Order: sequence, then C-alpha cells, then structure tokens
Amino acid sequence: MPKIRIGLIGYGGIGRVHAAAYRAIPFHYGLPADSIAIAGVATTRRETADQASREIGCDFSSDDYRALLARDDIDAVDICTPNNSHHEIVLAAAAAGKHIYCEKPLAMNVAEAEAMAQAVKDADVKAQLTFNFRFFPAIARAKQLLKAGFVGRVFSFRGRYHRASYISSDKPMSWRLKREATGGGALFDLGSHILDLLYYLLGDFSAVNATLDTLIERRPVAPGSSETAPVDVDDIAFMHARLPDGTLGTVEISRMGTGATNDLSFEIFGDKGALRFDLGEPAWLHVYDTRDADSPLGGERGFRKIEAAGRYAGQRAPDWTMSPDFMRVHAECQYQFIRAVWKDEPPSPSFADGLHIQRIMEAAERSSVNGRWVTLE
Repeated sequence: MPKIRIGLIGYGGIGRVHAAAYRAIPFHYGLPADSIAIAGVATTRRETADQASREIGCDFSSDDYRALLARDDIDAVDICTPNNSHHEIVLAAAAAGKHIYCEKPLAMNVAEAEAMAQAVKDADVKAQLTFNFRFFPAIARAKQLLKAGFVGRVFSFRGRYHRASYISSDKPMSWRLKREATGGGALFDLGSHILDLLYYLLGDFSAVNATLDTLIERRPVAPGSSETAPVDVDDIAFMHARLPDGTLGTVEISRMGTGATNDLSFEIFGDKGALRFDLGEPAWLHVYDTRDADSPLGGERGFRKIEAAGRYAGQRAPDWTMSPDFMRVHAECQYQFIRAVWKDEPPSPSFADGLHIQRIMEAAERSSVNGRWVTLE
C-alpha cells in the first residue's frame, strides 16, 4: 500500500491517543513502519505545536491548521479539536481535497452536521468519525449474532454510559462545560458513544423522550478560585427511545455517576435470546439462549460468556489472546479509515452515521425542553 501522511490537528489528551495509535497500527498488521506517518501537527499555540512535533517526531508544526491543508505532503487530516471547530475545519479540509478523520461528536448541531456530510460527499473525499467503541471484538460478535437472528424478535434494550468525572463541585470550568464550545454536555460527550453502539447494532431510533439536567450549576473559573461561572450544559441525560418497529429501550448517560470509572454497557432482550456487553470485560460477550434445555433443575440455561478476546480480521501481531483495550480500538478505528483510503472504499463509521447520532441528540434536547416525545425524521 502507498504511504499515507497524516496531518494531526489538535494535540490534547485525545490527540496523543491518536498519535500513539497510528504508530501501533503497523505492528498489528505487519505493515512497514513508515507506511503510516504523521507528517505535521497544528494546534492553536506555537509552543504547544512545537512540543507536539517533538513528541511525535514530525518535521512540521504550526499554530494554524490551514498551513497543514496547504501542504502537498499531507494526504489526510485527523481532527482532535473541541466540537465548535469541527465544522470549519472539515469544510476547509474537504475543499483542499484532504481525507478526513474526525473526533466525535460530528458537530455542534444537525445543521452543521448536514453541511459537513454534504461537503465531503461533494469533494469525494473519505471521511470517518471516531466511534472507536464499535471496534471491540465482542461488539463485532454481537453484530453477527443479531444479524443471524440469535435473539429473535427484539423485545427491549438498555444502554448505559456513566462516569464520575464531574462529581466534585470544586472541579473548575473547562471547554467541555460550555455550550458555545461543545454544543452539549454529557449527552454529546458520552452519549454519542453509547447511542452509536445501539444504532450500529439495532438501527436508527424513530422517537425519543428524554430528560436532561445540570446538577452543579456553577463552577470555579479556575482551580482554587472563589469566582464561579455558570454551567450551561447537561450533567446527565436519561431517555426512552423507540425503534421504527416500535421496540422500546432506555438509555442512561451521566458524568455524575459516583464510583463509575468508565462504565459503558448494554443489554438486548429478545424472544430467542439476549446479549450483554460490559466495557469492564472487553474480551467477552455475555449471551443467553432460550433454546438451551431448561431441565432438569434449570438444565443448561443461563447467561454464558463467549470468548471474543483480541481477534481482528487480518491481524498478524501481537497475541490475539490478550484483551483489547482503549488504545487498541482506537488503532483499529484509525486503521479502517486508512484502509478505506487505500482501497477506495466507503469508510465506516461514516459522517452519515455521525449525522444520525446528531439528530438523535438534538431530538433528545428538544424533548427535555418540551417534556414530550419527539419524532425523528
């Protein structure tokens, strides 16, 4: 495959994750070490851009992302910036003919997301979203089982993503707590992940009825400061959701889940079987099969664990028996994007997928304001 040269835009915590994942991909798939390279990095400040280039080991850095887009030695850009910059950068990158890999959520709102999806389509560039949780092998196995009819008719589903990242009222303001920078709070930050998993497995929602709340309404403007500022995004979002066939489910999203480190899980219940996934056990999928014998004394029925471990198609190294982790699924998501560029295939998860999730989140916000069910287009 030809060498692909990435321009990294943004280098906070998630930018470092992406940079590390690009470096790991060749080891997982037996590719030459120089087949994937970060050729340049841009941040909003000269000093952070220079520091990033030293850490990554690339020759070019800038405090203006447009300088990356102007370079002939950049094939694709990876956008790791706050949500309010995605729209501008994506439109500029598409106009420059660069392939695009963008952090979730896609945009600040549906209107921006629609414009972005149209821009990449018109420019005929590959564009993929970072819904990396799709790439746990257990999720792939769940997808296979659902497609094969293992659970039968789906009766209901439940999704949950809780963290304890904002339970302290002393935690100061940041861009994630400002609507002008994010478009939304826990719903956008965490909710986009669990909503995408449910969408990926079950399809789009037809209607939602949601309640969003802000539990700590003011926070210090800086660490230790007595001055406070208002928080104008949600801390928690709870919703009921219906699929087009009428199937009902619930989704819980919270950054105020005391004791929850990074707790994502889902359950899908059907007339033939059920599925459970817990991010705390990423190498396993829990399944229940009603076709198992129920006697004597309960027979063989009960939830059992299916081994998924670290199996990925085409993987050569390292050992597949090792449990997949956060870094590994980022590497897989990024590899699928690069593979789509190399093979000229549609990338997945696509910007169209991101637009679906944006519509669900916007409908949930409207539902919370109006106190009623909201139907999606």
